[in-house]
Amino acid sequence: MTVTAPRIAIVGAGPAGIYAADILLGLVPTASIDLFEKLPAPYGLVRYGVAPDHPRIRKITDALHDVLLNPRIRLLCNVEIGIDVEIEDLRAAYDGVIVATGADLDVQLDIPGIDLPGSFGAAAFVAWYDGHPDVPRTWPLDAESVAVLGAGNVALDVTRILAKHASALTHTDTPDAVLEQLAASPLRDVHLFARRGPADVRFSAMELRELAEQDDVDVIVDPEELALDEHAERMVAQFAQRRIIVRTMTEWAALDPATRTASRRIHLHLRQRPVRLRGTDRVTGIEMERTASDELGRMVGTGELLHYDVGAVYRAVGYRSTPVPGMPFDAELGVVPHAEGRVVDGAGAPIPRLYATGWIKRGPVGLIGSTKSDAAQTVRHLVDDLAEAEQSAPEEDPIAHIDHAVDLDGWQRIDAAERDAGAERGRERTKLVDRVEMLAHAKQEQMTEAVR
Repeated sequence: MTVTAPRIAIVGAGPAGIYAADILLGLVPTASIDLFEKLPAPYGLVRYGVAPDHPRIRKITDALHDVLLNPRIRLLCNVEIGIDVEIEDLRAAYDGVIVATGADLDVQLDIPGIDLPGSFGAAAFVAWYDGHPDVPRTWPLDAESVAVLGAGNVALDVTRILAKHASALTHTDTPDAVLEQLAASPLRDVHLFARRGPADVRFSAMELRELAEQDDVDVIVDPEELALDEHAERMVAQFAQRRIIVRTMTEWAALDPATRTASRRIHLHLRQRPVRLRGTDRVTGIEMERTASDELGRMVGTGELLHYDVGAVYRAVGYRSTPVPGMPFDAELGVVPHAEGRVVDGAGAPIPRLYATGWIKRGPVGLIGSTKSDAAQTVRHLVDDLAEAEQSAPEEDPIAHIDHAVDLDGWQRIDAAERDAGAERGRERTKLVDRVEMLAHAKQEQMTEAVR
């Protein structure tokens, strides 16, 4: 028996969840979808994980918004799984449940001193400057010199935002309180450390170049750290992106020191791995070990130690997913155990009507293209299972008892309020960051009607 008009629940209204909804309706136009999101606003990582000076990536929200306009999708923000409704309740009420909650936690770095005050995870810092409603509104920007650990684009984002002058962000949707705190920062030096060599970093060439495209910010690279061993030469010969990255760093290293007069500096250090953070009551420095690549390109320690005086350390060494209450979770890998998107139990057997997509399925790797193909794989299996289902899920609405959900109209009222606030400042929008204020805007029309 085929379920001709299936009811599907998708948990997570970021790109992975919204793409899954779009793909599903393309394959099963009669489906109805409830799209759950724990925050008062949709778009997930695009809204709360992309640096505000990257408007090209943020324009993805236009395409996501178009999907949400489909009348067969019911947006239900401000609803949290495990608190407002359980996974088992969703499985009982829907023909399929797709979990697409992403990755929002920092991977831990197990070295001495990592828990000292002044040691921060990149995920928390990104959430702060992106105006996430559930993080503190202040950030301790009191260090003149800081270290950033990581060889990927998140490390570049953190480095760039720390070094950027607040005046360069006033045209973005950055919350006013964030701009004020960035403007007051005494920072002079950011030390960006990568364990890998110049041909093996995971930066994108475009984002790397952006470091030097900032006003009153110099990028400093030691020419000796750009020496290519046999492994690096092979990588540069084979991959164009790596050639561009090495060329960019080489150009920076060749600049005349007399031209470096900016008030802020980014020091790019390669082939160094963190050993320990120094300090008693707070971070006062970091100890690094030089690394080298073996014949297989693996980075190994050399025993040579270097010391840097820094007042804060930001670790950008990866993201992990938060377990979803009521779902199995592989704590070691940080993902939901699955077989091509079908969630499986401890014995490896698929759990009926339960699926996963996005970073909670595959880990925090891949960009938008990967997210779409990943969602397509999961949805195809769900559609195959619908074709073999014996009966449709019951008609009861599992969230009928919830009166605080923010629907599409409510989100559009929040969106309008942000655009109005931005217009007052001469920009496209200014992001609202207080959950109570967001919910007040979302429910404004309902409250007005009640008064009438």
